[in-house]
Amino acid sequence: MKRMVFVALLLCGLAGTLRAQTVDTTVCAVLKNPTAFNGKMVSIKGTVVSGFDQFVVNDGNCGLPVNGIWITYPAGTKAKGGPLAMVRLEPAHNFAGTIAPGKQTPVVLNRDKQFKRFDSLLSQMHDQGPGTCLGCREYDVQATLVGRLDAVARATLDRKGGKIVGLGGFGDMNAYPAQLVLESVSDVTGKKVDYAKLGKKPQKGSSGSKLMAQQNPYINNPLPPTVTSNNPYIFDPVATLQKKAAALRPSQLTTAIQKDAAVFPTAKEKIKDGVSINYGAMDEVPASAGTADSSDGALFECTFNKKQLGSSLGMALIFLGQQINDLRNPQPGNENAPPYIQENNAWVVATAFGAANQVNFLVMPGGYVMWDSAWPPADQETNMQNALNGFLTNELMLSK
Repeated sequence: MKRMVFVALLLCGLAGTLRAQTVDTTVCAVLKNPTAFNGKMVSIKGTVVSGFDQFVVNDGNCGLPVNGIWITYPAGTKAKGGPLAMVRLEPAHNFAGTIAPGKQTPVVLNRDKQFKRFDSLLSQMHDQGPGTCLGCREYDVQATLVGRLDAVARATLDRKGGKIVGLGGFGDMNAYPAQLVLESVSDVTGKKVDYAKLGKKPQKGSSGSKLMAQQNPYINNPLPPTVTSNNPYIFDPVATLQKKAAALRPSQLTTAIQKDAAVFPTAKEKIKDGVSINYGAMDEVPASAGTADSSDGALFECTFNKKQLGSSLGMALIFLGQQINDLRNPQPGNENAPPYIQENNAWVVATAFGAANQVNFLVMPGGYVMWDSAWPPADQETNMQNALNGFLTNELMLSK
């Protein structure tokens, strides 16, 4: 009996020790001094947002270029929630910089009822009717998250002599200075995203659809031919995309679309100058470093949730293609541009590609209308920019 009491006391003491190793903190506290939490087990309460290329926890604007902590699942999780598309940068085999050594403590995810509810809420997509809604989930989720915090002093991409010599950061474009490798969730509640701002939804066969059939105000050329079942490109999304891009007549946006489509490998190529594509498990800790070379020493590992993207896969490819081109070949003066700029550019070019392929109504997560073919031509640019500014600031919580 005394032995049982002793064992019970020992277990209670051990549990207390384990709890003491988990640091209660906030999103803003971590982002203001990321390396102070590097490698620690932390508990953070906030709002989890799973969008098109976003999977973060935030608790308001911290006054920083990025105001959220990226969430990552342990390898092998195969969760349903998470981003629909993302690009992660890794050192190539011929990386010219220094790779910091070190291993992090493995994390095992607790797949209990709370996690299953968490994952279920995050995976529910909003059906807004006949238009296209990229990454428009039905719920934001409020929860307490526990996991290992990985951090760098700053998310960085350093270049020298045409080579990438410094990589730091996590998540899409490695834009986040901190990521939480999830161990458990609790206090899970779902909050429906308000899509009332969409107003009246366009109906099939509306005047907007007729307008788009006559003229594309952004590409200003005939629409590319429809891909049919006897087309040899139908089984290769990249080859199909490149064929559609090549069919567009010259314009500034057409050039951008063609460059974005060209960065990806076709099914026969597998990898192209360090760019690879995976259709499968989203946002998990990478298993190992890359073994391929690239022209600038970096690998761009792209992942797409093919099932949820459906017919929007082409737009998603153009979106990530633009991000890759912005990172590899930034415009003069934009070498150290914040993620706000890359996100802005990617949405503009992807929207132009969608408009060229008869997407009459495009919505961004949170209900921001990026494109409506029924808009008067004089209002199009203003409406798009207003939607983008609101989306990037209030939804993605990015700052210029």
